[in-house]
Amino acid sequence: MQQLLKEARNCKFCEKHLPLGAKPIVNATKNSKIVLISQAPGRIVHQTGVAWNDQSGKKLREWLGVNENTFYQPNNFAILPMGFCYPGKAKTGDAPPRKECAPMWHNTILSELKNIELTILIGAYATNYYLPDDLNLTQKVKAYRDFLPNYWCLPHPSPVNRFWRTKNPWFEEEVVPKLQNRIRDIIA
Repeated sequence: MQQLLKEARNCKFCEKHLPLGAKPIVNATKNSKIVLISQAPGRIVHQTGVAWNDQSGKKLREWLGVNENTFYQPNNFAILPMGFCYPGKAKTGDAPPRKECAPMWHNTILSELKNIELTILIGAYATNYYLPDDLNLTQKVKAYRDFLPNYWCLPHPSPVNRFWRTKNPWFEEEVVPKLQNRIRDIIA
């Protein structure tokens, strides 16, 4: 597993398309219990090299009900974005993750994770890749029970999504407490 992660972290396949160059952010152990599949690292994460080391990560940890020590313990959480590198800026937020990354790396890495109890799909890119796309993200988040026990869908915790959270108060009122209970059961 460590050799595989080393290869992934040294990947330069799409470097010429990345504004800040390749700096893959991925983390796991064979004993990881929960996989976090999200969009791609942001600029701050690219600079620090620490996944979810930004405001989105702060909100995600709040939703999961875990502190930083628990979150950054790879036996608890594997971090496997759709794109391992920062893709650059778009008009609103970051650009989409590079399309090459997930097909190139996900199946190989996921096949090495033997103790996964839950895969959390964060945002539209992850949910559309792993689940049928006949539902939009809001519908998938609302229907989270339909994807259990394997998957749990979340909106992206970015501050840019604050309007989505305002329009959908049921998410933090009803879904987040159930997610926190599930996380607590898994990592207890």
